[in-house]
Amino acid sequence: MELAYYSDYAVRLVNSEEPARGKDVLTSVEAVRDLFGVNQSAARRATDADVTRFRSVRARLRAVFEAADEGDETRAVDLLNALLLEFPVSPQISGHDHRGDDGRPLWHMHLADHPSNATAGYAAIAAMGLAFHLTEYGVDRLGLCEAAPCRNAYLDTSTNRSRRYCSDRCATRANVAAYRARKRLEADRSASTGRAAENAQRATASGER
Repeated sequence: MELAYYSDYAVRLVNSEEPARGKDVLTSVEAVRDLFGVNQSAARRATDADVTRFRSVRARLRAVFEAADEGDETRAVDLLNALLLEFPVSPQISGHDHRGDDGRPLWHMHLADHPSNATAGYAAIAAMGLAFHLTEYGVDRLGLCEAAPCRNAYLDTSTNRSRRYCSDRCATRANVAAYRARKRLEADRSASTGRAAENAQRATASGER
Protein backbone atom coordinates (compact mmCIF):
# COMPACT_ATOMS: atom_id res chain seq x y z
CA MET A 1 0.00 0.00 0.00
CA GLU A 2 1.22 3.52 -0.73
CA LEU A 3 1.30 6.02 2.12
CA ALA A 4 -1.32 8.17 0.41
CA TYR A 5 -3.80 5.32 0.71
CA TYR A 6 -3.78 5.50 4.48
CA SER A 7 -5.20 9.02 4.57
CA ASP A 8 -8.55 7.52 3.60
CA TYR A 9 -8.61 5.75 6.96
CA ALA A 10 -8.95 9.15 8.64
CA VAL A 11 -11.73 10.27 6.29
CA ARG A 12 -13.70 7.04 6.76
CA LEU A 13 -13.56 7.30 10.53
CA VAL A 14 -14.48 11.00 10.68
CA ASN A 15 -17.40 10.48 8.31
CA SER A 16 -18.85 7.65 10.38
CA GLU A 17 -20.63 10.44 12.23
CA GLU A 18 -22.71 13.37 10.92
CA PRO A 19 -23.15 15.61 14.00
CA ALA A 20 -25.43 18.13 12.30
CA ARG A 21 -27.81 15.35 11.28
CA GLY A 22 -27.55 13.44 14.55
CA LYS A 23 -26.27 10.35 12.72
CA ASP A 24 -23.61 7.96 14.02
CA VAL A 25 -22.99 4.52 12.49
CA LEU A 26 -20.18 3.70 14.89
CA THR A 27 -22.36 1.84 17.37
CA SER A 28 -21.05 -1.73 17.30
CA VAL A 29 -17.90 -3.79 16.92
CA GLU A 30 -19.11 -4.79 13.44
CA ALA A 31 -19.16 -1.11 12.45
CA VAL A 32 -15.61 -0.74 13.75
CA ARG A 33 -14.45 -3.74 11.71
CA ASP A 34 -16.10 -2.35 8.56
CA LEU A 35 -13.85 0.73 8.79
CA PHE A 36 -10.77 -1.41 8.16
CA GLY A 37 -11.95 -2.27 4.65
CA VAL A 38 -9.81 -4.96 3.06
CA ASN A 39 -7.47 -5.09 6.07
CA GLN A 40 -9.42 -7.91 7.69
CA SER A 41 -6.52 -9.27 9.73
CA ALA A 42 -6.44 -5.98 11.65
CA ALA A 43 -10.24 -5.81 11.80
CA ARG A 44 -10.40 -9.15 13.61
CA ARG A 45 -8.59 -7.61 16.58
CA ALA A 46 -11.52 -5.28 17.27
CA THR A 47 -13.65 -5.83 20.37
CA ASP A 48 -16.63 -4.07 21.91
CA ALA A 49 -14.23 -1.89 23.91
CA ASP A 50 -12.93 -0.39 20.66
CA VAL A 51 -16.25 1.30 19.90
CA THR A 52 -15.69 3.94 22.60
CA ARG A 53 -11.99 4.24 21.81
CA PHE A 54 -12.69 4.72 18.09
CA ARG A 55 -15.16 7.50 18.89
CA SER A 56 -12.51 9.30 20.92
CA VAL A 57 -9.99 9.13 18.06
CA ARG A 58 -12.70 10.20 15.63
CA ALA A 59 -13.33 13.40 17.60
CA ARG A 60 -9.62 14.21 17.54
CA LEU A 61 -9.32 13.59 13.81
CA ARG A 62 -12.39 15.76 13.12
CA ALA A 63 -10.73 18.52 15.13
CA VAL A 64 -7.79 18.37 12.70
CA PHE A 65 -10.13 18.83 9.73
CA GLU A 66 -12.02 21.62 11.51
CA ALA A 67 -8.81 23.52 12.23
CA ALA A 68 -7.69 23.12 8.61
CA ASP A 69 -11.11 24.21 7.35
CA GLU A 70 -10.90 27.33 9.53
CA GLY A 71 -7.46 28.16 8.15
CA ASP A 72 -5.72 27.50 11.48
CA GLU A 73 -2.74 25.69 10.03
CA THR A 74 -0.65 25.57 13.21
CA ARG A 75 -3.47 24.13 15.29
CA ALA A 76 -4.20 21.46 12.69
CA VAL A 77 -0.55 20.39 12.69
CA ASP A 78 -0.32 20.42 16.49
CA LEU A 79 -3.42 18.23 16.82
CA LEU A 80 -2.11 15.79 14.25
CA ASN A 81 1.35 15.69 15.84
CA ALA A 82 -0.26 14.76 19.16
CA LEU A 83 -1.91 11.77 17.48
CA LEU A 84 1.33 10.75 15.79
CA LEU A 85 3.16 10.77 19.12
CA GLU A 86 0.46 8.76 20.85
CA PHE A 87 0.01 6.23 18.03
CA PRO A 88 3.39 5.56 16.36
CA VAL A 89 4.03 3.31 13.35
CA SER A 90 7.04 1.62 11.80
CA PRO A 91 7.50 2.20 8.07
CA GLN A 92 8.60 -0.89 6.16
CA ILE A 93 9.31 -1.77 2.55
CA SER A 94 6.82 -4.35 1.33
CA GLY A 95 6.23 -6.27 -1.88
CA HIS A 96 3.59 -8.75 -0.81
CA ASP A 97 0.79 -9.70 -3.24
CA HIS A 98 2.28 -7.50 -5.97
CA ARG A 99 4.25 -8.77 -8.94
CA GLY A 100 5.59 -6.92 -11.95
CA ASP A 101 5.66 -8.27 -15.50
CA ASP A 102 9.03 -9.85 -14.79
CA GLY A 103 7.69 -11.62 -11.71
CA ARG A 104 9.60 -9.44 -9.28
CA PRO A 105 7.86 -7.75 -6.31
CA LEU A 106 6.62 -4.19 -6.78
CA TRP A 107 8.25 -2.62 -3.75
CA HIS A 108 6.32 0.06 -1.88
CA MET A 109 6.15 1.65 1.54
CA HIS A 110 3.95 -0.05 4.11
CA LEU A 111 3.04 1.12 7.61
CA ALA A 112 3.46 -1.66 10.14
CA ASP A 113 1.67 -0.98 13.39
CA HIS A 114 2.31 -2.69 16.68
CA PRO A 115 -0.90 -1.92 18.54
CA SER A 116 -2.12 -2.97 21.94
CA ASN A 117 -5.66 -2.90 20.50
CA ALA A 118 -7.50 -2.34 17.22
CA THR A 119 -8.02 1.37 17.91
CA ALA A 120 -4.30 2.00 18.36
CA GLY A 121 -3.56 0.25 15.08
CA TYR A 122 -6.22 2.13 13.14
CA ALA A 123 -5.33 5.49 14.70
CA ALA A 124 -1.66 5.01 13.87
CA ILE A 125 -2.16 4.44 10.16
CA ALA A 126 -4.95 7.06 9.90
CA ALA A 127 -2.81 9.74 11.54
CA MET A 128 0.27 8.85 9.48
CA GLY A 129 -1.71 8.82 6.25
CA LEU A 130 -3.26 12.18 7.04
CA ALA A 131 0.16 13.59 7.97
CA PHE A 132 1.56 12.40 4.64
CA HIS A 133 -1.29 14.06 2.75
CA LEU A 134 -0.92 17.29 4.73
CA THR A 135 2.82 17.61 4.22
CA GLU A 136 2.68 16.53 0.57
CA TYR A 137 -0.23 18.70 -0.58
CA GLY A 138 -0.83 21.34 2.11
CA VAL A 139 -3.16 21.91 5.04
CA ASP A 140 -5.72 23.58 2.80
CA ARG A 141 -6.25 20.21 1.10
CA LEU A 142 -8.10 19.00 4.21
CA GLY A 143 -11.69 20.18 4.08
CA LEU A 144 -15.22 19.88 5.42
CA CYS A 145 -18.16 19.76 3.02
CA GLU A 146 -19.81 23.16 2.47
CA ALA A 147 -23.19 21.63 1.65
CA ALA A 148 -25.01 22.24 4.94
CA PRO A 149 -25.77 20.35 7.03
CA CYS A 150 -23.32 17.69 5.74
CA ARG A 151 -19.86 18.75 7.00
CA ASN A 152 -18.28 15.45 6.00
CA ALA A 153 -14.50 15.42 5.75
CA TYR A 154 -12.71 15.13 2.41
CA LEU A 155 -9.20 15.31 0.96
CA ASP A 156 -8.86 17.72 -1.95
CA THR A 157 -6.82 16.16 -4.75
CA SER A 158 -8.01 18.54 -7.49
CA THR A 159 -5.32 20.23 -9.60
CA ASN A 160 -6.56 23.75 -8.81
CA ARG A 161 -7.48 23.29 -5.14
CA SER A 162 -11.12 23.90 -5.99
CA ARG A 163 -12.91 21.12 -4.13
CA ARG A 164 -15.60 22.31 -1.71
CA TYR A 165 -17.85 19.28 -1.26
CA CYS A 166 -17.40 15.72 -0.07
CA SER A 167 -19.26 14.17 -3.01
CA ASP A 168 -20.95 14.91 -6.33
CA ARG A 169 -24.29 14.50 -4.58
CA CYS A 170 -23.53 17.30 -2.12
CA ALA A 171 -22.13 19.50 -4.89
CA THR A 172 -25.32 19.07 -6.92
CA ARG A 173 -27.52 19.75 -3.89
CA ALA A 174 -25.58 22.92 -3.07
CA ASN A 175 -25.74 24.14 -6.68
CA VAL A 176 -29.49 23.52 -6.85
CA ALA A 177 -29.99 25.37 -3.56
CA ALA A 178 -27.91 28.30 -4.81
CA TYR A 179 -29.86 28.39 -8.08
CA ARG A 180 -33.19 28.45 -6.25
CA ALA A 181 -31.94 31.17 -3.93
CA ARG A 182 -30.95 33.32 -6.92
CA LYS A 183 -34.34 32.78 -8.53
CA ARG A 184 -36.13 33.80 -5.32
CA LEU A 185 -33.98 36.91 -5.09
CA GLU A 186 -34.71 37.81 -8.71
CA ALA A 187 -38.44 37.28 -8.14
CA ASP A 188 -38.36 39.46 -5.01
CA ARG A 189 -36.51 42.20 -6.86
CA SER A 190 -38.95 42.00 -9.76
CA ALA A 191 -41.92 42.19 -7.41
CA SER A 192 -40.35 45.11 -5.57
CA THR A 193 -39.70 46.94 -8.83
CA GLY A 194 -43.28 46.29 -9.91
CA ARG A 195 -44.67 47.67 -6.67
CA ALA A 196 -42.47 50.74 -6.93
CA ALA A 197 -43.72 51.39 -10.47
CA GLU A 198 -47.33 51.01 -9.37
CA ASN A 199 -46.79 53.42 -6.49
CA ALA A 200 -45.17 55.92 -8.84
CA GLN A 201 -48.11 55.67 -11.23
CA ARG A 202 -50.58 56.22 -8.42
CA ALA A 203 -48.63 59.22 -7.20
CA THR A 204 -48.56 60.69 -10.70
CA ALA A 205 -52.26 60.09 -11.18
CA SER A 206 -53.04 61.67 -7.80
CA GLY A 207 -50.96 64.73 -8.69
CA GLU A 208 -52.72 65.21 -12.00
CA ARG A 209 -56.08 65.27 -10.24
